[in-house]
Amino acid sequence: MAPDAHLSRVLLRTVPDAVTQRLSDLGNIPVAVPVLLLAVVYAARRGNRRGAAAAALAMALVPALIVPLKEWTGRPGPLEPWAAGYYPSGHTATAYVAYGAAALLLRPHTRRPWPLLVAAALTSLTATGLILRGYHWPLDVLASLLMCTPLLLAVHAVIHRRSRRTAPGR
Repeated sequence: MAPDAHLSRVLLRTVPDAVTQRLSDLGNIPVAVPVLLLAVVYAARRGNRRGAAAAALAMALVPALIVPLKEWTGRPGPLEPWAAGYYPSGHTATAYVAYGAAALLLRPHTRRPWPLLVAAALTSLTATGLILRGYHWPLDVLASLLMCTPLLLAVHAVIHRRSRRTAPGR
């Protein structure tokens, strides 16, 4: 048995389904995207229109990255070996980009690390719920995180470039 499958079998359903389902739901579009939209509106109203646009674009690019790979690989899920399209995890990608981009937009206004910590916690909880519930293999989740990291790095670069230009004394 592959290490990915072995780890999944060990972890599968070790937490009640009601808990892991709620955690998995944090990666649903109707849950994660409104959080990002609120941060986008807030950032735009505070004058960071480029950062807001970059965050919105990053979220819009998630399906363009994830869906073709799901179709190309056709990987079955841990509990549904007859179904395909589990690699990479769309829920993990959605959570990571939505919460991560929202945190990057809020971070300059808080001057504290809590937005990034909350984003990391929400993404980790989503990923954990997906694995423990049996919706995804661990590798599906890891692939989503690796694939979407450049999107968040681009959002960070746009925000950082703006904050450097508007910093006092420049």
